[in-house]
Amino acid sequence: MVARQTFALLALVILLRLPFLNQPIQGDDVYYLYGAQHAQIDPLHPLNTRYVFLGDMVDMRGHPHGPMNSWILAMLLAALGDVREIPFHAGYAVFSIIAALAMWSLARRFCERPFAATLLFLAVPAFVVNGNSLEADLPFLAFWMAAVALFVRAVDKGSIIALGVSAAAGALAGLTAYQAVLLTPILAVYLFERRRNWYPAWAVVLAAPVAIAAWQFWEWSTRGALPAAVLLGYMRSYSFHKTSQTIRSAVALVVHLGWIVSPLLVIAAFWVKKDKWRLFAAAGAMLAAAFYDVNPLFWLSVGCGVLLLTWLLAEAVRWEFLAAWAVIFFAGAMLIFFAGSARYLLPIAAPIAILAARTSVARWLVLGFALQLVLSLGLATANYQHWDGYRKFAATLAPDVRDHRVWVDAEWGLRYYLESEGALPLSREQMIQPGEMIVSSALAAPVTVNAPVAEVRAADIVPSIPLRLISLSRRSAYSSAADGLLPFEISGAPADRVRADMVVDRKPVLSYLNPRDPQAPAHILSGLFPEDGWMSERATVILKTTEKLNSVEVVLYIPGQSPARHVQLLVDGQLIAEDTFPGSGTYKLSAPFKPANPTATVTVTVDKTFTAPGDQRKLGVVITGVGFR
Repeated sequence: MVARQTFALLALVILLRLPFLNQPIQGDDVYYLYGAQHAQIDPLHPLNTRYVFLGDMVDMRGHPHGPMNSWILAMLLAALGDVREIPFHAGYAVFSIIAALAMWSLARRFCERPFAATLLFLAVPAFVVNGNSLEADLPFLAFWMAAVALFVRAVDKGSIIALGVSAAAGALAGLTAYQAVLLTPILAVYLFERRRNWYPAWAVVLAAPVAIAAWQFWEWSTRGALPAAVLLGYMRSYSFHKTSQTIRSAVALVVHLGWIVSPLLVIAAFWVKKDKWRLFAAAGAMLAAAFYDVNPLFWLSVGCGVLLLTWLLAEAVRWEFLAAWAVIFFAGAMLIFFAGSARYLLPIAAPIAILAARTSVARWLVLGFALQLVLSLGLATANYQHWDGYRKFAATLAPDVRDHRVWVDAEWGLRYYLESEGALPLSREQMIQPGEMIVSSALAAPVTVNAPVAEVRAADIVPSIPLRLISLSRRSAYSSAADGLLPFEISGAPADRVRADMVVDRKPVLSYLNPRDPQAPAHILSGLFPEDGWMSERATVILKTTEKLNSVEVVLYIPGQSPARHVQLLVDGQLIAEDTFPGSGTYKLSAPFKPANPTATVTVTVDKTFTAPGDQRKLGVVITGVGFR
């Protein structure tokens, strides 16, 4: 019986992955692939590389995950010679199988309905959807689940072999994602309750944080930087953990909690138990949510999330290990994460699925599983079609990439496929010339382009399934809570609009530029932000000249927080004037100059920049006027 059920579960996992083996490169896949490519030349330091992120050049050692996923991709890349969607996803299906087998082991240990509990786990939306990516989510889940399942078996049976393999799995989880540190309190709870005097097991409890610390020390001793310190620098620079964002992330995690198992099961379980106070608490949460957003999907999700959370808290107080597991990780997730993504809660899908299988009536289990699986497959299909739209659009631009320099003002899969054809990511400092092409996404265009353009090609990305994980309406928190708080969207609107534009010749009409002038953006080539006049390390504008002009100048303001002191003024790349200023204040740098051409570029450079809290730009000084007099 157990063997037949095991084969049935493995067959279901394979059937879940088969339709999506040709899943396009998506989301953060592209960044992990950068690490995999770098590992081909520096295998011991896969993250010691740099790439353009949101228009800025960043150090991958500041990535919020360890090197393991890039190592896995690096091995596939070395074996296959290139990124190939089908064999790569087939390789990653192994992690889904490991997670399913670990879940099956835990369910048989903690539940009288282990087969039903494992089915609920396999139907979790984030497991079905994110298991089709090349991101770290499924490798981390596999290592996490293996570590817990083997640790439980080791403690129950006194098995040194299982304990050793659990330690290895925990260490691999630590090298995959920082949140693996939450394994320590979770495993400690089980060990304290069951066999607190088994001292070798207490060492295994620390496997994940020890692995993280060892990797940090290795990077610091061989490359001179702690990855955690680099990450914290970026967290401050991008203000990922400011209070408002943390609160939104926490709310989004409550929303996603309500969909780990079908809300039908959550509501039915408490209705049958007649647990009135929790139902009242859920009703109050739904009412409060309705004041924020009238969308029924939102307040239903909040209500189910609160209902489930209050139940888990009550069970955890009674030393129920599974509930304690879920509560410890959920509390850690609210502190650690800033984006509120559904995939962040994958490590607690197992205990929640087991608890739901324990308490639900059989007929409700069948119906809840069926409804959840249909929803998950619908979300996975919509997700596939979204990313496939980028792949197809990039394919239509392949001839243009061969004939022109093409810049990608986008992230994710669109960027990957265009880079594979020879395009380059667009940075904030890039000067774009006429005849070059810019491909952009309305959903993810991090760089504001001021150049005059003519549209070459455009397309709407519209999945046929009326479900959206991310879209232009920005209401779903499935991937990020930055804009919306729905668990997903029910919509037939475009998920994204992509376009390719050719840069045309600029015809400047201004000889002197005030950044706040409505005509200013068309004259800015790079490095100057017209919305507030700030410049980065180097700002260049193109201006009209006449015979009457005989000098060039820049008027600038150095705020107190700016470290910039030395300023240079160049015309058509030739240094015309420079000066060093004593401190904050308003200054003018000017010099005689007689233009020889009908147009000229004027460049201002500063010696130092800084980053303000909540502003990811590298800021130098504020320009109030620049040009010819």
